[in-house]
Amino acid sequence: MRYPPHILEEIRARLPASDIVGRRVRLKKAGREWRGLSPFNAEKTPSFYVNDQKQFYHCFSSGKHGDIFKFLMETEGLSFPEAVERLASEAGVTLPKVSAESERAEERRKGGLEVMELAAAFFEEQLRGPAGSEARAYLDRRGLSEATRKRFRLGYAKSERYGLRDFLAGKGVDRDLMLELGLLATAEGVNVPYDKFRDRVMFPILDIRGRVVAFGGRAMRADAKAKYMNSPETPLFHKGRMLYNLHAARKAAHEKSRIVAVEGYVDVIAMTLAGYPETVAPLGTALTEEQLALLWRHADEPILCFDGDGAGQRAAFKALDVALPSLEPGKSLRVALLPEGQDPDDLMRSGGASAIEAVLAGARPLVDMLWAREAEAGPLDTPERRAGLARTLREAVAGIRDETVRRFYRDDIEERLRGLSGGRAERATARSTAPAQRGAPFPRRPRPGDPPPSPRITTGFSPLLKAAAPVPVQGGRAAKREAMIVMSLLAHPELLGIEEEALAALELVNPDASALRTLLLDRAAEAGTPEPELLQSRLRRAGLDEAHARLAALVNPGDRWMLDPNADPQRLEHTLHQAVILHRQSGALHSELHQAERALAEDGSEANFAWLCDVQQQLAVIAAAEAEAEVSQEE
Repeated sequence: MRYPPHILEEIRARLPASDIVGRRVRLKKAGREWRGLSPFNAEKTPSFYVNDQKQFYHCFSSGKHGDIFKFLMETEGLSFPEAVERLASEAGVTLPKVSAESERAEERRKGGLEVMELAAAFFEEQLRGPAGSEARAYLDRRGLSEATRKRFRLGYAKSERYGLRDFLAGKGVDRDLMLELGLLATAEGVNVPYDKFRDRVMFPILDIRGRVVAFGGRAMRADAKAKYMNSPETPLFHKGRMLYNLHAARKAAHEKSRIVAVEGYVDVIAMTLAGYPETVAPLGTALTEEQLALLWRHADEPILCFDGDGAGQRAAFKALDVALPSLEPGKSLRVALLPEGQDPDDLMRSGGASAIEAVLAGARPLVDMLWAREAEAGPLDTPERRAGLARTLREAVAGIRDETVRRFYRDDIEERLRGLSGGRAERATARSTAPAQRGAPFPRRPRPGDPPPSPRITTGFSPLLKAAAPVPVQGGRAAKREAMIVMSLLAHPELLGIEEEALAALELVNPDASALRTLLLDRAAEAGTPEPELLQSRLRRAGLDEAHARLAALVNPGDRWMLDPNADPQRLEHTLHQAVILHRQSGALHSELHQAERALAEDGSEANFAWLCDVQQQLAVIAAAEAEAEVSQEE
């Protein structure tokens, strides 16, 4: 382990969180904590808290939470090692040396980086020399001047089979190391390794610290098997975990709160020259989860800017599948499609920077792309096809792991589906009431003995629909949970600094719980974290003594330890936080249950039935977990 936990703890102990955060956020003392405006979102009411005792910050407006290392990573775009090294220097903590084996691996890694730097310099020199004349002419045609070539360290790999190998061998580089770094290649029946890149314009790929770790090569010959070729996976390079140009883009991304991902190397360069230095690109693959995480570290809603042709749309749809499961509140993607047949370089030449800005400004939300992909895949002219669309969309939405985002996506999709069905129903009504056209058959009138019309809900679903009625939220375990949350915060108001916004967002049906919550939030807004004695005095003046007594009586016997002023702080904070999450999940599921019931009442399809069963199962899991917890507490 490069940074043992005790070293990180020592750094935290020497550097109060409020000191590190206070350099960027204006903080004011609020009880036992510090409070200020969020550095992640524009806001007028402070929702950002720092706790020196626990050495963490929490931002209610964005949901971001972490320690001093993560704060530097979130606000300055540093990697974890960079944050540790900077703070260790400030704290006067000497970072330990790694083990002998790790040291050997690190030395080999350093040697590999030196070799890659030698290779990059070799390719740059070849581009400037006589052998690179055609490559320079190609780059000139693409508008990549000498200054641009120097800025991005472009180079040229000659068509010779052993040019780079012989150059590096002359510098004392071992052949096995060249193979390990992906600079040489082998083939069946060929005993002597040869240069992997030949007759290609070379694009060095740099890591987050600006060190060459791999290459991309663009073929000069039209008949080349692969137009673009990347280095293989090596100890230095993992293409699914890196983004081209991120080392240069992260500062601009931090300043603009925006990062743009395009498809290729030249696209990145064209966007940078057009005034968008916050541009990066995947490395010859569809966007991966690791690359998406890198994008989200630098902006909450990265823009994917793809070509407007079929390949660009397919790339956008693949990114959609990668992003959907990982969506979180405030974390998403937007997709901008270029005019068909144009890439960023073409658009820059034809319309200038303003044309690119117009494309980025028109980026579509991810939910629009999901709808477009499925709704535009084929005709929707029959009930069966529309039912198929509904099932596909609901299955895609069900894959979103965050329950809040999943609920809002489901709301959006259901509204669109209702609009689709409604529009068709209106047209059908218009057709049925319009005068009959010549030759059009009239509908047959019902005859004696005909069976009654079939209901929209099949008889198999009706009993399920009746049995699915949820337990009222103001009764049973939900009411006890409300009482436990509010009474715990009245007894320990210092926890409001952590749960204030979550408490404000909870749906409370019990009027006593709602009245006491209002008292808590009002007092916290007036004077930061309130003291228990002041709260009790305020409670009496507000005439809420009886409401307090009624609510206290609802708290489960097994939860009454939380009302003890001397309750264990860590256990208390954890239990309260879990209760808040559980109450929010339960409320969201009950709301979703009503939606599923309505959907099944309107359309008795298998998809709607499966949706209803899924929600019922999730509610049953929550109820079983709560029942088990109650039994264990009583024991």
